[in-house]
Amino acid sequence: MSIMPGPRITAEQLLLRPSDAGRCELVGGEIRPVSPAGENHGFVAMNFGTPLHEHVRQLRLGRVYAADTGFLLARNPDTVLAPDVAFVRRARLDPTRKPGYVPGPPDLCVEVRSPTDSRPAMQRKARAWLQAGCQVVVNVDPESQTIEIWRPDAEPQTLRGDDVFAADDVIPGFRLRIADLFVE
Repeated sequence: MSIMPGPRITAEQLLLRPSDAGRCELVGGEIRPVSPAGENHGFVAMNFGTPLHEHVRQLRLGRVYAADTGFLLARNPDTVLAPDVAFVRRARLDPTRKPGYVPGPPDLCVEVRSPTDSRPAMQRKARAWLQAGCQVVVNVDPESQTIEIWRPDAEPQTLRGDDVFAADDVIPGFRLRIADLFVE
């Protein structure tokens, strides 16, 4: 028995979807349910997002976004993804702050692996972010306490422990020791 795909919707229709309909992303016009994150997932995302936000705000480099912020990556059919943490450079921000999703990809996005996320699924999503124009994708794995850094035209790089994440071409001066993501 084959399963028929649901009707395709637009980003605008997704934005008007009732909040009690559940968390989701839109891929090629099709709704993809996303489970709420667990405790460790949220803790690790904040341990990345908080120092990033403080650094970006202090230097007025752009804007940092929390989970559930949608980025409109494609039209006809529409794709809207929501990373766990995202950064957009000041030069790319829309000064009008129109309602709706952030147009285009973030410059940096962080995806924290949940227990239900497979490594291949995380890798596919990193490639999708890069294909949409993201400059740096950081996949965080709380279980192995590692991060995998993805960039266009480069092999992924894995960091752990006392290694330090930096992406000066995107976020000048930001440094984050990997072990700090996983401790109280």
